[in-house]
Amino acid sequence: MTNRFNSLTVVLDKDIRDDDAEYILNAMEMIKGVLSVKPKVSNIEDHVAYERAVRDLRQKIDEVLQPINI
Repeated sequence: MTNRFNSLTVVLDKDIRDDDAEYILNAMEMIKGVLSVKPKVSNIEDHVAYERAVRDLRQKIDEVLQPINI
């Protein structure tokens, strides 16, 4: 038996202006089977999550690059 999807999430590589996104939204609405396309406005929570992810990645890189103390 196969799985059935009720939605798909598309993540953009960077925040884009709403007027620039209009073409993408229109194109996605033309795809067969797409009922609606709703953009999500970036906000402070998104920025905080991004900054925390960058911090965590930097900490992990630092751990790998630190010299081994024998």
